[in-house]
Amino acid sequence: MSTRRSNGFGPATSRRAFMKTGLGAAGALMLPGALLNTAWAKDYPSLGTFPAGASGDSVFVGLSVPLTGAYSTAGQDEKKGYELAFEHINNGTGMAAMMDSLKGSQGVLGKHVEYGIGDSETKPNSAVQVQTRFIHEKKAIMISGCSSSAVAIALEKLAQREKVVNMVGASGSNDTTGKDCQRYGFRSQPSAYMAGKALAPVVAKEIGKNVKAAYLVPDYTYGHTVFDSTRKFTEAQGWKTVSKVLVPVGASDYSSYLLNIANSGADVFVNVCFGNDSVASSKQAQQFGILDKMKMVVPNISPFQASELGPDIMAGVYGTLDFWWTMADRNDYAKTFVDSFEKKYGSKPRWTAHIAYLQSMIWADAVTRAGTFYPPEVIKTLESGKHIQSTLGEVYYRAEDHQMVREVPVVVGKSKSQMKSKEDYFEIVGVTPGEDVMPPPGTFACKLGSYT
Repeated sequence: MSTRRSNGFGPATSRRAFMKTGLGAAGALMLPGALLNTAWAKDYPSLGTFPAGASGDSVFVGLSVPLTGAYSTAGQDEKKGYELAFEHINNGTGMAAMMDSLKGSQGVLGKHVEYGIGDSETKPNSAVQVQTRFIHEKKAIMISGCSSSAVAIALEKLAQREKVVNMVGASGSNDTTGKDCQRYGFRSQPSAYMAGKALAPVVAKEIGKNVKAAYLVPDYTYGHTVFDSTRKFTEAQGWKTVSKVLVPVGASDYSSYLLNIANSGADVFVNVCFGNDSVASSKQAQQFGILDKMKMVVPNISPFQASELGPDIMAGVYGTLDFWWTMADRNDYAKTFVDSFEKKYGSKPRWTAHIAYLQSMIWADAVTRAGTFYPPEVIKTLESGKHIQSTLGEVYYRAEDHQMVREVPVVVGKSKSQMKSKEDYFEIVGVTPGEDVMPPPGTFACKLGSYT
């Protein structure tokens, strides 16, 4: 577990000096002076880590990412997204310089944002232990970070119990904003339902309507709900599901599972595995000859699946992504994020870094618009339905379940001859508006908890 500052403000920097720096850089009219006054003018009762966590010159954010375990590659990317986000928030640069609420300011409500990063090990218990320490020992005013829906759900429950806002990291399960939703949790990634509804008409058009599909499914909430939603929407297009093979997270040998896929008589291999598991299972599927006789579809393509497998396997593979870096070609916010990331790290961001960056920015925006770190006011601001310009165009959180209403990109893998650069792995073949793929409120039995 580590804690750090992400710009040049040292421990001795006073709140007054920090505010003065902001005034000098941007001018009094551009600082959120009115918001600062509001922040200290109202009295709110103690709740969670408030006001202790917001009483000094800085606030602390607790981050738990999988630096080891089955989803560690995604976790490393996610970590970079957080680092870049808090650098931009504290310096007033990047997307922070483009958002109306944050423009011309540094930090959040005049406070420097410190953060700590702990290794969740891709395990719910480890993530809860890390964040519990951040909440109790560092008075974390917000928590975030995960690349597993099991971890996301465990942290949502912790956030609700501790009354600390949780800007959920990577999580695709319907349960995250469904039966396991919490008042204190907000998710930006498309749910399995949203991804399946966006993907199904595209694969039906490109692969065909009367085909048989066999699924390899990780045996936990993410895998189960991705299977349920993908099957539902592809069968509505005429597909027939002939096999569902469950596999544990972190498996090293997929031979017995893939044997069932190979003997299923399917035309399409739907690989739901995620992270390092998606790479290992795809490689072994190729070795088994499955990819010679079946098309592969990946409902939620892992951040580094294409770069680790290469175009020889990924060319022609359809799936969805939270974000792909070529979206910078049509969106100034996305371009700012992609260019900043590449300048800092020397590579294009993947979608786990994008989630970390976007969720951090939206939290800073919400706190600033609320004029306080008091959790119920921040939550009500996020629930207000205000549309926010972002890397995905206009987005907002649905008040009923805290799912972000946002577009869903559908992509297909490029062949080596189609790639214009070493990281040009995907062509975006469709972008489905969020309103078109949202489940009706109540579909997944979300019952948000209390504010206090």
